[in-house]
Amino acid sequence: MGLRESKKQETRQLISDCATRLFIDQGFEQTTITEIAAAARVAKKTVTNYFPRKEDLALDHHEAFTGGLARTVVEREPGEEPLVALGRTFRAALLAHSPVVGFTGLPFARMVADSPTLTARLRELHDLREDSLAVALADAASQTSADATPNTAPALAHRAHAALIAAADRLLFRRIQELTLAGRTDDEIEATLLPEADHLRALLAAALGNRPAAESPS
Repeated sequence: MGLRESKKQETRQLISDCATRLFIDQGFEQTTITEIAAAARVAKKTVTNYFPRKEDLALDHHEAFTGGLARTVVEREPGEEPLVALGRTFRAALLAHSPVVGFTGLPFARMVADSPTLTARLRELHDLREDSLAVALADAASQTSADATPNTAPALAHRAHAALIAAADRLLFRRIQELTLAGRTDDEIEATLLPEADHLRALLAAALGNRPAAESPS
C-alpha cells in the first residue's frame, strides 16, 4: 500500500472511530454528520465522500460482511462441501470472538438495538449476504457438475439453499447480540453458541443433504 492509500485508510478509520464514539454516547439518530466531521477535524464533505450513507459510519465493514459467506464457498478447500466450509469458518470466527459473527461488545450492540435505522440496515446487509451466497453456490454447483451427471435441481435450488444457510447464520448473529445485551461475557457466549451452532448445522446438513465435518475438541 502506497503512502497516499495508507493516508486515506487512516482518515477513513479516524472518521469511523469518531462516529462510533458519538453514536454510542449520543445515539445514532441524534448524532449529525457535522458533529462527526468536527470530532474528526475534517470537512463535512470529507465524511460523506468516505461514507455516502450515515449507517455505514457505524457498520463500516459492510462489504466484508455481505461477501463473507460467498467468499468462504469460493475459497473452500478442493472437494470440500460448501456447508462444511461454512461451518468450519463460523466455528473459527466464534472461537476468535469475531465481530463478523456478532461479537461487537455491549455498548455497540445496545447502540444498534436502540436505532431503528441501524436495525433496518443490518437486516438489509443480511439480505445482501444471502444474495451473494446464492450466486456463489450456483457457481460452485456449475463447476462440480461439469464432470458429473447433469444437474436436475430446479433453478430455485441454489437460492433456497442460500436462504436456509443465511437464515441460520442470521439466527446465530442475533443470538450473540441477544446474549451480549443480556450482559454475558464473550467466553460465556462462546460456550453457549458452540452446541447451538452445531445443532443448527446438523439441521442444515439434514435439509441440504450435506454431512457436517467432525468437530475437534475446543
